[in-house]
Amino acid sequence: MTFLFDIGRVLLDFEYERSLEKLLPVDCEDRRGRLERLLERKDDFEAGKIPEDEFIDWSLERLESEATPDEFRSVWRSIFVPNAPMWQVVERLAEEGHRLILFSNINSIHWPWITEAFPRFSRFHGAVLSFEVGAIKADPVIYQHAIEAHGLVPEQTRYIDDLPANIAAGRKAGLRSWQYDLKDHAAFEQWLEAELAEG
Repeated sequence: MTFLFDIGRVLLDFEYERSLEKLLPVDCEDRRGRLERLLERKDDFEAGKIPEDEFIDWSLERLESEATPDEFRSVWRSIFVPNAPMWQVVERLAEEGHRLILFSNINSIHWPWITEAFPRFSRFHGAVLSFEVGAIKADPVIYQHAIEAHGLVPEQTRYIDDLPANIAAGRKAGLRSWQYDLKDHAAFEQWLEAELAEG
């Protein structure tokens, strides 16, 4: 059985704002507004439409930050916390011989760094990454790419993501999809058991 796993708020929880605040000047006014403006271009960055160096320079300018590009990279990466219950599921599925594929909106600062910071990503057999494909979920393009690149049979592929729009696109592509809620992992476990039983 093949499983497509989103990363953010499924395998890793994250919090951009709290981490990025470290880059703001101490006397900065409208802290929230600056951070929100910074995240306006995150989707374009994750779609590979903005080169990494250009995004970093633009971000530091928008924040009026004196941080270096390397300091920005470090802060940008320090947003993640592993979701322990889901990693237990990953270990189980890998041990049982299922094919596991990452399917994520992600950028070149976070990838491949997260695979070094969290070695258990080695349990996955492949990855479909937005910045490499040139499209982000819920664009149908990235779903079709995943299907073709990994030879997926959609109706036999289980897809886990936290965002309603992404799940809707997954179902439209024929994937057997589950909208994951970090606060209700038990509901996911019930769905998983039913899917595994069905085969």
